[in-house]
Amino acid sequence: MKVHTYNKAVRDLIPDIIRAQSKECMVEEVPPQDFLQLLKSKLAEEVAEYQANPSLEELADIQEVIRAILQLTGHSWTELEAIREEKALSRGGFQKRLFLKTVLQEGE
Repeated sequence: MKVHTYNKAVRDLIPDIIRAQSKECMVEEVPPQDFLQLLKSKLAEEVAEYQANPSLEELADIQEVIRAILQLTGHSWTELEAIREEKALSRGGFQKRLFLKTVLQEGE
């Protein structure tokens, strides 16, 4: 029997899905602060997957990880959206597709 080691955060139903395939898996519930660290790694993993395969499915995975991080840190999607809106008002969004090439500063 071959053992695959993952050591990563997974969605709640993944163990059930694995067991439904007649496989065994070991999972453990970890404390919130430890899980937050795992979610940070999971976010990087999901972003890399989106970069390799830019799809709505991969964006949805990123969003799910962000929702979990918000919940663990005591924040809400509404709070996040308010900050996003505030930044869009003060700094703009990305609608113009601008690419900054250089900045000239006197005295440097």
